[in-house]
Amino acid sequence: MTSKRPQITDLLIGHFDRALKTLVPYSNHASEQSPAEHVVEKKLNDQQIKLVAGLMRVNHTGEVCAQGLYQGQALTAKRSNLYESMEAAADEEIDHLVWCENRLAELNAKTSLLNPAWYCFSYAMGAIAGTIGDRHSLGFVAATEQQVCKHLEDHLQQIGDIDPKSKAIISRMLVDEARHASLAISSGGKPFSEEAKKIMSKVAKIMTKSSFHV
Repeated sequence: MTSKRPQITDLLIGHFDRALKTLVPYSNHASEQSPAEHVVEKKLNDQQIKLVAGLMRVNHTGEVCAQGLYQGQALTAKRSNLYESMEAAADEEIDHLVWCENRLAELNAKTSLLNPAWYCFSYAMGAIAGTIGDRHSLGFVAATEQQVCKHLEDHLQQIGDIDPKSKAIISRMLVDEARHASLAISSGGKPFSEEAKKIMSKVAKIMTKSSFHV
């Protein structure tokens, strides 16, 4: 049976609660065990810790953005089944968020101070995309996830065999994000133009460079 879309007031209250849990570290619990749970910890030197922590902080911020994006799109989705799929996707991304948080804690590193700003930006972009139309909204999801996949592939190359635990998390995230991108297209998403993807890539670079350090 298809669940009924909540009233706007209930929806906003739920989104506010989700935002707080997203932005306050360790407020969420993963529904699935981390891929790094049984991977043997490898001793890292200070330089390696700085690199891995920076990359995992970027990945964590990416998951914060994903929460904002999906919640914004759920707010303005035209079809109830699309609203439900956005909420379900956001739930899946929670696991990634928690895995990254936990790995950062193990590295004695903190999440990005810029997360609130990136969450608000992503929420607004998601809501705008949903307002334009469901096909554009799904296309935006696909284009965003494709950008994320590129970053994750780059992170895997940078980490190499330095840190097996972080590598296991990123590898699993890559599989899930690629699946989300494919699902968005198969669900009727309109592929973005190369020009639009270039703009998104520039925004993504600003996010990754800033979150790596702050």
